[in-house]
Amino acid sequence: MRIIGGKLRGLRLNPPNNLPVRPTTDLAKEALFNILNNQIEFEGLKVLDLFSGTGNISMEFASRDAEIVVSIDRSVQCIHYLNDMSRQHKLGQIKTFKADVFKYLEMETDKYDMIFADPPYDLNRIPDIPKLVFENDMLLPGGMLIVEHQSMQNLSQHPAFMEQRKYGHSSFSFFRNNVDQ
Repeated sequence: MRIIGGKLRGLRLNPPNNLPVRPTTDLAKEALFNILNNQIEFEGLKVLDLFSGTGNISMEFASRDAEIVVSIDRSVQCIHYLNDMSRQHKLGQIKTFKADVFKYLEMETDKYDMIFADPPYDLNRIPDIPKLVFENDMLLPGGMLIVEHQSMQNLSQHPAFMEQRKYGHSSFSFFRNNVDQ
């Protein structure tokens, strides 16, 4: 696992083996950030990383000068690892919270340019993520939600769905807040 762009490009991440995670593969992450490079300006972004795990995605956004990256995970070990890595690499824009993602989504009042969710693939509530994000108006105008999930799962029924990109067994579904406010 490595950081593929920005000021920490090439940094290898070696999280402890006991973390309860399934990190986004380098191949899928590189493909995702290639897509995003053509669509958004990273500098100044306000990002929410749900089910942040090792913080691989949070650190990628921070490495590319996102203004703030809020990372949510229910594993205290994952939060400690990300906090340690953020301090070690001077990524002060990463803020971590140990919380249940669904409770957090119901209570959060901030709005974000980008929300990334990488839930456990066997989680039966994955379709609730776009539903809660849009019901709770969590994206700024033009903001994007990306949900990583198994390729066999289809999230295209949501009205804000844009596209699904498949990378082997993993897919990214993209949703956009097209509401002008």
